[in-house]
Amino acid sequence: MPEKKAATPKKSTTVKKSTTKAASIDDVKAVEKLREAREQILSELRKSIVGMDDVIDQVMISVFSRGHSLLEGVPGLAKTLLISSIAKCLSLSFRRIQFTPDLMPSDITGAEVLQDDPETGQRKFTFSKGPIFANLVLADEINRTPPKTQASLLEAMQEKMVSAGGEDYKLDLPFFVLATQNPLEQEGTYPLPEAQLDRFMFKIHVDYPTEQEEIDIMKQVTSGSSVDPKSVLSKKEILALQDLVLRVPVADFVYQYAAKLVRSTRPGQDGSPDFINEWVSFGTGPRACLNLVMAGKARAILHGRFNVSIDDIQTLALPVMRHRMGLNFAAQSEGKKTDDIVRQLLDEIPADEKLYDSKSA
Repeated sequence: MPEKKAATPKKSTTVKKSTTKAASIDDVKAVEKLREAREQILSELRKSIVGMDDVIDQVMISVFSRGHSLLEGVPGLAKTLLISSIAKCLSLSFRRIQFTPDLMPSDITGAEVLQDDPETGQRKFTFSKGPIFANLVLADEINRTPPKTQASLLEAMQEKMVSAGGEDYKLDLPFFVLATQNPLEQEGTYPLPEAQLDRFMFKIHVDYPTEQEEIDIMKQVTSGSSVDPKSVLSKKEILALQDLVLRVPVADFVYQYAAKLVRSTRPGQDGSPDFINEWVSFGTGPRACLNLVMAGKARAILHGRFNVSIDDIQTLALPVMRHRMGLNFAAQSEGKKTDDIVRQLLDEIPADEKLYDSKSA
């Protein structure tokens, strides 16, 4: 179920030689290895998942750029199956937490339990780890649990550790949270606050399958032909490839374009388009810039390139920015969505690198 792509503005994919560092031979080989791994992962996932190539790409980008993702879609679109299958492909320990209205923070992080010490015969408190202590954690239907429990998960996401009984317990690396949520129009949901939404690198929309995809799903499921995916990468390889992402060079004009795109979402700022001042109540913060660039680096090497292009930034603008903006009543009354605003920005913000060359990064 490919996500609708943003309106295509003028794109430039050329990177100036003077603004990038030459890649080492080892890095070039690693980029090629990751590109091949991406193809293998897609091939393995297609054994049990029909469609969703764009969603899979975005999840892999967030994994290799050390980010967390929020997947939104109605029940029954195979979001849970997708995430568990990705964990198998990446050789990651996997835990699923079903968020319910009565879920407590200790049900996620763990708690101190009073136990007998067999050596001394005395009773003492020991920490019993919760399901958050896994490499890939599926937070299923995160918007069905109260804010206090949501906050305990999001704090662990940010700090990559859990505090209990005056002790800090580090989470296993690599560590990712892939959360799912049902659309907020449905009953019994608790919307995530803006500050907590900002901790997710991506908000990924999972749409209904096409007619042909739905037919293929019926054939696969009712015939029992789906097969569990095989492991493609190890934990050690994932950590090494995450380090590789940090070494991907970015040209000055790409930094400038990303900053221009993000700053243009803020009403009342110099240079903000009129429609932003008319429809947006608050724009995206600096974390949007950071995530655009980091995700752009991961997308580049997943596609076999050791440089980031404006095309990478444009392609990732929707999942990075859609949950970081607030629309006012005027926009809501006209049926506007944040996706509409981002697409209009992509049309208006110039993408010609020559316009940015004379500016300082």
